[in-house]
Amino acid sequence: MADRYEEWASRFDGATVWTLSVPGGSVHPVLPDGCMDLLWTGGRLLVAGPDTHAGTSAVGTGGQYTGIRFAPGTAPALLGVPAHELRDRRVDLADLWPGALVRVLNERLAETPDPAAALETIALRRAADTAPPDPVMRSVAAQLGAGRSVADTAQTAGLGARQLHRRSLAAFGYGPKTLARVLRLQRALTLARSGTPYAEAAVEAGCTDQAHLAREMRDLAGTTLTAYLTST
Repeated sequence: MADRYEEWASRFDGATVWTLSVPGGSVHPVLPDGCMDLLWTGGRLLVAGPDTHAGTSAVGTGGQYTGIRFAPGTAPALLGVPAHELRDRRVDLADLWPGALVRVLNERLAETPDPAAALETIALRRAADTAPPDPVMRSVAAQLGAGRSVADTAQTAGLGARQLHRRSLAAFGYGPKTLARVLRLQRALTLARSGTPYAEAAVEAGCTDQAHLAREMRDLAGTTLTAYLTST
């Protein structure tokens, strides 16, 4: 039995809802994408922070997962914690929100037939009571995601290099150069999945050539492009 993954656009602006079934005794590779996730798995609400390297399915091996993936720069305001504090971590939501509230949410999710919709409702209600994400940093993420250079992005945002780096740590969990690399790799993977030859995907995504893309896959994903695509 293979992993079964599905995703669709969320009612929460810029977010994606997803479900994943992983057979017992197997793991699901998870690559850095600049995002943060609110997860429901094993009867617990968890937060997956921004990754700097490849990992596996959020908790252990095998299982059922439901999540809402927040676009880069949008989750810290919702969760009430700077992104860099959760970098490369998976934490219980009760470590971030009041324990009594999380217990109620866990009970609600355990009883609902549609945990995906329930996760969206949690996020939407929380967003109504918190400050919105920093619009400047959302713009920075969009520009880097479109392939603009860090220098051009900083100039457009009206930020100096140090300001951009500091605010990127809070918004994304790492500096703009790392985010640019992560988003470039994701662009290349999207192209490769669609059937674009690796060399073309590399250049179109913003790498200098296929060898550059291969190095980025090794550094960020710990594997080769072919191995990753055949495992997902």
